[in-house]
Amino acid sequence: MKLKLLLLLALLLVSVPSIQAQGVRTGPDPATVRDPDLERDSQHNLEVARNYFKLKKAYVAALKRCEEIIAGNPNFAKIEEVLLMAGQSSIWLSQSKGKQAPHLYISFEGGEKRTLTSEQFREMGRVYLNKLVTDYPNGAFAKQAQEELRALEAPAKQ
Repeated sequence: MKLKLLLLLALLLVSVPSIQAQGVRTGPDPATVRDPDLERDSQHNLEVARNYFKLKKAYVAALKRCEEIIAGNPNFAKIEEVLLMAGQSSIWLSQSKGKQAPHLYISFEGGEKRTLTSEQFREMGRVYLNKLVTDYPNGAFAKQAQEELRALEAPAKQ
């Protein structure tokens, strides 16, 4: 009898589809299985990016590290911070802020090396910040991203 009851219970658990709430994500899915080596590598890149960003004002180097994380580990546990830093670095490069010249950022499209214009940096920053606000609206960095986006839309001070 107990065996039949266990089999029935197992059958019910297997046959019932999992119910997932639809709507906006609030952060990385906690059920996401993360590769510990990839997480460790991404964490190292984030620490290096923070150093470039905060201490050295080297926004080209910070942006490159962030892009490496985004491309290699989009489910990184701290992806929100990475997106914010990438967005801010891009915007500040569009304004020629920091200790690295924007022309040091080189992209490769179609096998060609090229640098970006101020408007292209600004648009890249918008993309990163919008992704943060859209994908993680209740996250720790969403409010800061929204403020950066509002500042982009404000008329330039003369």
